[in-house]
Amino acid sequence: MHASSPLPSHSHRALSPHLDTRVPAGSWRILVVDSDERSARDLAQSLQRHRHDARAVTTGAAALREHSDADVVLLDLDLPDIDGLEICRSIATTSDTAVLAVTAHGSELDRVLGLQAGADDYVVKPYGFRELLARVDAVMRRARPKPAAMSMRVGPLHIEQATRTVELHGRVIPLTRKEFDLLQLLASPPGEIVPRRSILQRVWHDTDMTRSRTIDTHITSLRRKLGSPDWILTVRGVGFRLVQR
Repeated sequence: MHASSPLPSHSHRALSPHLDTRVPAGSWRILVVDSDERSARDLAQSLQRHRHDARAVTTGAAALREHSDADVVLLDLDLPDIDGLEICRSIATTSDTAVLAVTAHGSELDRVLGLQAGADDYVVKPYGFRELLARVDAVMRRARPKPAAMSMRVGPLHIEQATRTVELHGRVIPLTRKEFDLLQLLASPPGEIVPRRSILQRVWHDTDMTRSRTIDTHITSLRRKLGSPDWILTVRGVGFRLVQR
């Protein structure tokens, strides 16, 4: 992964063979996934110099094997063995590991596809190293586990916070982390209108309304997975509400 400003050089610290769970406060276990071995190694070493416990892999297969030992994955979507979006989906649906997608493709469609696949944020090359550090910290603030709450039922829809699972008519509906957080917010309680700004603040911890298009992306995905657009109604100019069916 190449940044717009050069990464710090002349580091002689070797990559740790294992991710140490005893990291300093404010540090994260970071898995760098990039097919360019030198770029992956350099970025991991730069992250280590900023007190993060970072290691690097160069294939999608290795990312799928090792992501569960990381707090956040810096995932280059352009990998030779497995499509990066498929890796995003797998990580988002099987673990609580955060994913920061990194790619040279910066079109709106590319961003939408990345977010729909489960990425928590999306960075386009070339990027600044300081920006990357800030985005990692922001993603991890949002991804920290929230206190368990009681399960909720909305007709045949069952939302279980403790296990972060959703069932509809007894069938498990696989959701990404953000999709689950969004659905839970709309269901607390169901029927109430949740303003777009509130959704952006409480699910994405963001206040920049220019980024609110991601809400529409996730609403569309939720409607599709729930099997009907009637579950979530759009209140034009205001926000959304979950309807008991």
